[in-house]
Amino acid sequence: MNPELLERAKVLGFSDRQIAHLTGQTEDAVRARRRELGLVPSYRLVDTCAAEFEAYTPYYYSSWDRGDDEVVASDRRKVMILGGGPNRIGQGIEFDYCCVHAAFALKEDGFETLMVNSNPETVSTDYDTSDKLFFEPLTLEDVLHIYEREKCWGAIAQFGGQTPLNLALGLKKNGVNIIGTSPESIEIAEDRKLFAAMLDRLGIPQPQNGLATTESEALTIARRLGYPVLVRPSFVLGGRAMQIVYSDGELQHYMRFAVEASPERPVLVDKFLEDATEVDVDCVADIGHFPDAKDGTAVIGGILEHIEFAGVHSGDAAMVLPPHTLSLSVIETIRQYTHAMARELRVTGLMNVQYAVKGEKVYVLEVNPRASRTVPFVSKAIGVPLAKLAAKVMAGKTLRELGFTEERWPKYWAVKESVFPFNRFPGQDILLSPEMRSTGEVMGLDADLGIAYAKAQMAAGSPLPLKGKIFLSVAAPHKAEVAEVAQLFLNLGFELVATSGTASVLEKAGLKVQRVLKVLEGRPNIVDHLKNKEIQMVINTPSGAAPREDEVKIRTTAVMTGTPIMTTLSGARAVAMGIEALQKSGFKVRTVQEYH
Repeated sequence: MNPELLERAKVLGFSDRQIAHLTGQTEDAVRARRRELGLVPSYRLVDTCAAEFEAYTPYYYSSWDRGDDEVVASDRRKVMILGGGPNRIGQGIEFDYCCVHAAFALKEDGFETLMVNSNPETVSTDYDTSDKLFFEPLTLEDVLHIYEREKCWGAIAQFGGQTPLNLALGLKKNGVNIIGTSPESIEIAEDRKLFAAMLDRLGIPQPQNGLATTESEALTIARRLGYPVLVRPSFVLGGRAMQIVYSDGELQHYMRFAVEASPERPVLVDKFLEDATEVDVDCVADIGHFPDAKDGTAVIGGILEHIEFAGVHSGDAAMVLPPHTLSLSVIETIRQYTHAMARELRVTGLMNVQYAVKGEKVYVLEVNPRASRTVPFVSKAIGVPLAKLAAKVMAGKTLRELGFTEERWPKYWAVKESVFPFNRFPGQDILLSPEMRSTGEVMGLDADLGIAYAKAQMAAGSPLPLKGKIFLSVAAPHKAEVAEVAQLFLNLGFELVATSGTASVLEKAGLKVQRVLKVLEGRPNIVDHLKNKEIQMVINTPSGAAPREDEVKIRTTAVMTGTPIMTTLSGARAVAMGIEALQKSGFKVRTVQEYH
């Protein structure tokens, strides 16, 4: 690898990692050799004035052509903020909100802010958000170039989601001052063995689980735990390749085709708690600033109860703040566990915890010592800019100095609903799972929980009907509860429509129901009724892991015709509560500021 060839490779766009792979060296060795030769990129200004005038917008990209470097030097203390990278389904835009708030907060405190992101469709890459914007990929090599070129004081990796978090340890090894929660604490939360050891020390329960690096190991663990189990690779973004499996056959298929398991990348196998209530908690802490963890402050921003049962990715689930069905003792347990983990991990900045509640028992599913997708929602609901406070804490301030030491419990209900792109993907089944599929979220606020839920549905483009026909088709495990749910809608003046199996259950319970044909039974069938807009709402719960063909047709037709659809009975109950509230009193609109 001679100097001329190395320079030519860099000019042609080869990364250090690619060169290392092609020459059988390590990335560190290539980086060291390149530095010896003085081979570093220069940064050019994006010409936002099309050469008519001199451009001053601090908007840079790197180049290897050894030309002039156009970055304007300054001697202010600089903090680099790592963005979320490409925006795609499963990578929430909520992380961009956190990055933007961090830039605003640090500017207020006199820092020069540098944003590193590669996504043109975000607010963080507007050239007036930060003092300097570097339009670069989020890789170890590119981030290090900027950090060293700008002589930064620190870098923030916990605001851009999983993408920059995966870089944190590598950056620290290369001398980057990662401010906020230490990369070692992040590693404890991400590494399942270290995480389980921490929970044991604290006496906090988690669902039974195991780590598998081969198909046979996964089968042994699943048989020990008992099906269903939740399987997922470690260090994933947006819950990719997470799945609930119900049998040996499904697990074998998953291990062969969905993941590449290895000792470095084991697959996590967790006992899946069916019909448990999932709870998200966001908190902000300054514990890393104090030698003794007892002296720091940790404040819960919000406790959000999911409307869907556990098993739906938290980026997709509808949620209620404050919780509406949890007992006071469960809420107190959640508080204690959250504070204990924040102190143990010495959290400095934001932390998100996901819990599952079954009866009165609280289990920890996972802890993320970083910003989460729910931070913007919680901040707007309680009127406290959590991301801004967290950024100031990471840069050295305490929560006492910032005047935020008490939990805020809103006097109204805030409902978060997710927005999905299913109408852009005809034929794609809409069932929610541990893998994230939403592309945005909306919020409903009201003093009445039913109205807040109804407002969230309107905002998500699926307003609740106030009269008409409701089609019900539920899987065998849900047949015991379906009559009770159907009765709620009869009481509200709706007519019930069902296919034979569900209709028999409803008739046995003494409810009046109109029978319709299944897709394979002839015409006009339920899909025809949907297309003719004769059905105002669909309640359809899935029948196990492999949904029947007619189920998928019903769900996709409902999406294409704009018919509201619920795929869980807990969601259907929430809809009934929303319709009842709308029928009684209608709704009024107020601004977020009026609520605060």
